[in-house]
Amino acid sequence: MKTRESVENYLETILVESKRKEIVRAVDLCSHFGFSRPTVSVMLKKLRESGLVEIDSGNALLLTEQGKKIAEETYERHCVISKMLIMLGVSAETAKEDACKIEHDLSEETYECLKKHLAKYE
Repeated sequence: MKTRESVENYLETILVESKRKEIVRAVDLCSHFGFSRPTVSVMLKKLRESGLVEIDSGNALLLTEQGKKIAEETYERHCVISKMLIMLGVSAETAKEDACKIEHDLSEETYECLKKHLAKYE
């Protein structure tokens, strides 16, 4: 499934935040992205309608199986690209920022080659 960058960013953020804290809510996304509550609400509605996110009775954001798969794939790409950039001498902060930009546009072929190359050094 090919997803838009914004969808991948939201799903990845929910995944990463859920590793840091027990409950992830819309306000956490507002803080992370610097977006208004209405902006985040519109995207969450789209994610729910697409079957990628559920919101429980306590307003906690939960990734569906499909949403979690996309989030994990996106996060893995982010980590691989960040590590490769750091190996090249890029500062960790810049590598993280650049990985966020690159992870959505990199071809599967190039990504797999980067991943194989990185595995040789880990």
